[in-house]
Amino acid sequence: MTSQSQGIQQLLQAEKRAKDKLEEAKKRKGKRLKQAKEEAIAEIDHYRLQREREFRHKQSNIMGSQGNLSAKIEDQTTEKIRDITNSFHKYMENVMKQLLNMVYDIKPEIHPNYRDTV
Repeated sequence: MTSQSQGIQQLLQAEKRAKDKLEEAKKRKGKRLKQAKEEAIAEIDHYRLQREREFRHKQSNIMGSQGNLSAKIEDQTTEKIRDITNSFHKYMENVMKQLLNMVYDIKPEIHPNYRDTV
């Protein structure tokens, strides 16, 4: 009987050791999961910062080029206005003469569809 109770004691002790090992394994698993989660968050934050830097860099390049483009368009507009003004001054006198000649040289004619009904 003592061997039976001794065997039972050994089984209980083995069961307790197994239970302790399971709890320890669960704790280690929980720690690993927590650590993995923290590493994932850190990696996500790092990736987000990297992408934001890239975005800001591209945005500054585009906005910078838009600023250059705006200045270029402004220069082209000023040049076109200058050309149009010069053209206006160059041809104004001839156009005015032609216009006045058309107004002064009126040739009265009867329209072909006019019928004299007397």
